[in-house]
Amino acid sequence: MDIVGKKQNGIYVFTVSGRLDSNTSPDFETRLLGVINDGDKNFVMNFEGVDYISSAGLRVLLKASKILQDSAGKIVLCGLKDYIKEVFEIAGFVTIFPIAPTVDTALNQF
Repeated sequence: MDIVGKKQNGIYVFTVSGRLDSNTSPDFETRLLGVINDGDKNFVMNFEGVDYISSAGLRVLLKASKILQDSAGKIVLCGLKDYIKEVFEIAGFVTIFPIAPTVDTALNQF
């Protein structure tokens, strides 16, 4: 898994690629929660390069979302492949996370 993070228009954009599973989600959690602890509260998760996400990866996103609720923060997902989007739909996460087709459209949701 590869994670690249940068600010774009005042929003922190994470571009994630590879597999987000029980082996890689601890690194993802450390990075994401570190940025949240540093004061950022709005995020775009660009998952166009994600080939697989397990319940461990979903748990990290849910944990971050719960932390961000207190500060009126938001996570918008984008670039999901159809089969990855289906995982979010089955898990009921489409009611928690807005989903956009591209980074630009995700940034427009803030």
